[in-house]
Formats: sequence, structure tokens, C-alpha cells
Amino acid sequence: MNEERFASRIRQALNHGAKDIPPAAARRLEAARHIALSRQKQPVVQLSLAGTGTSTLKNGGHNAPYLKQILAILALLLGMWISFYWHSVQYITELEEVDSALLSDDLPPEAFMDNDFFEWLKDDTSEE
Repeated sequence: MNEERFASRIRQALNHGAKDIPPAAARRLEAARHIALSRQKQPVVQLSLAGTGTSTLKNGGHNAPYLKQILAILALLLGMWISFYWHSVQYITELEEVDSALLSDDLPPEAFMDNDFFEWLKDDTSEE
């Protein structure tokens, strides 16, 4: 409350002093004020990566905190997709190796139809 009273006193003193300014000086002050306002820097739109600086938008920057969260989530999803892709490629490579090893063997095609052969394959893969 004390600050409001102080501001009111300053405003009254400035208003009282403004009545004593000559008209020519008032016009020059007004022109200087317009020049100063025209040269005032306008807010610039800045975007940056999450965690590397500040983000300000022309409309007050209310979306800036969400931008960092969205970028973090997108980075996480990209990492998960790369991991899934990498593991699927490794799995397919392992299957190709097993298939080519089986096909390059000297087994007759009838051996693949035998049920005992599948049991032997299951037992052999569980030992590794």
C-alpha cells in the first residue's frame, strides 16, 4: 500500500510540473517520445532446442514450456523406434543364419518333416 501512495505522489508532482512547461518544449518532448517509442525494440520470435536457451513467442510465450516437452517426447519416441528397428533387424539376421545353416546341411528334405527333428532343434537351441 505504501508503494501505491508513493506512486500517486510522484504522479501528482509530475502533473503539477507539466503545467509549467512552455508549449515549444512540450512539442519537442512529445516528438522525442514518439522517436523513442519508434526505436524501441520489438520482441523477436526465438525457438531453441530443449534445454539450450529461452524461447519467447510474440504472443507472450505461453506455449514455450510445452515446446520443450514436445521435443523431449519426440526424441524419446524416436529412440524407442530406432531400438525396435535395430532389434528386429538383429532377429531377422539370426533367423537368416539359422535358415542358411539348415539349408546348407546335407540333410535330406524328409528330415525336416520328421517330428523328432523338431524336438532335436528345440533341445539344441535351449542349450545355447
